[in-house]
Amino acid sequence: MRFTVRHETLYRYSAPVRLAGHTLRLTPRSEGVVLRSHALTIDPTPVAREERVDRFGNAVTHVEFAGAADLFRIESRFEIETIAASKPVATDAPTLPWTPDGEAATAAFVVDHEIDAEVRAFAFALAAESDWRAEAFLERLTRTLFTRTDRHIRPDGHAQSAAYTLAVGRGACRDVTVLFLAAARALGIPARFVSGYQARAETPDGRRHLHAWPEVFVPGSGWHGWDPTHGVAVGDGHVALSAAPDQLGTMPIEGGFFGDGVTSTLDYRVEIDAV
Repeated sequence: MRFTVRHETLYRYSAPVRLAGHTLRLTPRSEGVVLRSHALTIDPTPVAREERVDRFGNAVTHVEFAGAADLFRIESRFEIETIAASKPVATDAPTLPWTPDGEAATAAFVVDHEIDAEVRAFAFALAAESDWRAEAFLERLTRTLFTRTDRHIRPDGHAQSAAYTLAVGRGACRDVTVLFLAAARALGIPARFVSGYQARAETPDGRRHLHAWPEVFVPGSGWHGWDPTHGVAVGDGHVALSAAPDQLGTMPIEGGFFGDGVTSTLDYRVEIDAV
């Protein structure tokens, strides 16, 4: 599938401010895609810009500024072709629950000391219904969260706790993702939070937003994405920007400003053409 994406973020300040350094995660991850073009426009123009890859394999742009500004605008434009369809989970994976093996590549994605007892019980009940088979559990978890959760757009705020989303049965894509991660980790499955874009419009008026979904690591077949917000496995209709153990590690724009008594407003616009 070929995606053309324009993502504009605009901060306005009530008085001129000094912008702190910012970290931008707006470059698509390289797995399963061909990036045809990418342009990142930043106003005011940074005095320093560094491109690097973080420890989770995300392309990161770090920028520094000088002077004062009452407006901060970031526009990301890219054209990309996704070539990876959803792949089957290895059917010979060990039965659940798994014991963490200490592998450095996945250790950060399996430890979760804050899994609520109700979330753990929910995960184990689904695993038992799936005969403790990993592939059946992941499919059942995806379908269950899709059918049981009142899913909606919530533009602001961090993700709710997994326990809260399970209790109220309502949440945005990032909330459902966090619950999926906790359920998977309760059974020893390495899981990570992914931020990106998807081909389907999510609102009646067609307004687009960033999307979030989980990925899990299965021995013998690697990382697999699931989209419980839509009840499907992740395939060529998704473009990942960043992946990390939690939402905070995937924020598309991270930074701040210096200014006494200054207030700010945020506007954004995401345009996606996918064919």
